[in-house]
Amino acid sequence: MAETRWLTVVGVGEDGPDGLPPASRAALEAAEVVMGPPRHLALLPDLAAERIPWPVPFADGLPLLRGLRGRRVAVLASGDPFWFGTGSVLAREFPREEWRALPAPSTFSLAAARLGWAVEHTPCLGLHAAPFGRLRRQLAPGARALVLLRDGAAVVAMADWLTDLGFGATRIRVMEALGGPRERLREAAAEALAFDDIAHPVCVALEVAGAGPTIPAATGWPDDLFDHDGQITKRPIRALALSALAPRAGEHLWDIGAGSGSVGIEWLACHAACTATAVEADPARAARLRANADALGADRLGLIEGHAPSALEGLDAPDAVFIGGGLSEALLEGLWTRLAPGTRLVAHAVTLESEALLAGWHGAKGGGLLRIELAEARPLGRRHGWQARYPVVQWSVVR
Repeated sequence: MAETRWLTVVGVGEDGPDGLPPASRAALEAAEVVMGPPRHLALLPDLAAERIPWPVPFADGLPLLRGLRGRRVAVLASGDPFWFGTGSVLAREFPREEWRALPAPSTFSLAAARLGWAVEHTPCLGLHAAPFGRLRRQLAPGARALVLLRDGAAVVAMADWLTDLGFGATRIRVMEALGGPRERLREAAAEALAFDDIAHPVCVALEVAGAGPTIPAATGWPDDLFDHDGQITKRPIRALALSALAPRAGEHLWDIGAGSGSVGIEWLACHAACTATAVEADPARAARLRANADALGADRLGLIEGHAPSALEGLDAPDAVFIGGGLSEALLEGLWTRLAPGTRLVAHAVTLESEALLAGWHGAKGGGLLRIELAEARPLGRRHGWQARYPVVQWSVVR
């Protein structure tokens, strides 16, 4: 196998090859071509190899690299190539027998070493090209996180974002060029951060503080976390829906009649490997759903604007389906013929007509039928009384 390996992915730090283990140095010395970011190429000593700067955007470099197949090529990556690095992209592009990877300490490892934080207990996020919303679920007083950011402007933008959410007291440690001669560590509260000379590469360490709204670790998030027009699966009903859907790592959900997107968003929060597609016919609600997903760290939620079942054509097969709106005989019939055996289906009904529909399908196909009746205490003169909500009927079944 070794003789077919023409590509070596070499992890380097800000001190260049000086701190690399012998295998990594040997790979660079043996290479005929070295590709990498200009700042990494500038750290290399005199080598016989041809140097090719990796272009921007990153994808433009892949055709160049494919054209070098058959020569000994080293690609430079920051630290550990498989932790928010180029390694996973190159591994998808080239057969396993053609490449090897030689990692260096990651920026997260260097940051944890400076701070004395346990990496295994610290969320580590790469937000070079991802929205700050991916950090949203980590925001709770006392929580910590390590975050890689694109540049100094992104650090300032994150500080403003935290402040706007009510977490302006968060302590931000700005760590630049860790492991190299340009290394610098500074800190400030998010609401007071005013650094205008932050150098790339940059990692920030957050110690969250403030009175902003936090996202629970359990299902059934507060309704006011979601922007909605009243058409939302309410918190206790949503918790029961997620319980019946029973998400498992790596599973895919269809959220039909998604409204605000609350069920799909919470499904994705259950595990990083879960995926979901929301189907919503109303354009205004679809736009609101997308904004909710981005704000709450679920930007990977797929969105299809249209009416089911026609809008389901061409979608990846689901492991579970939730019908929160648009329930009809045609939809159930279309789903039943389309879904693979073992798919979990959960449907909610509020009207008498939709209740009767679910009762009929329960009689024909089995599963569980649950009637949910809730009442909340409301002022009644100088006292309080119970105000009932519309009852919800839930049908859950395995195809």
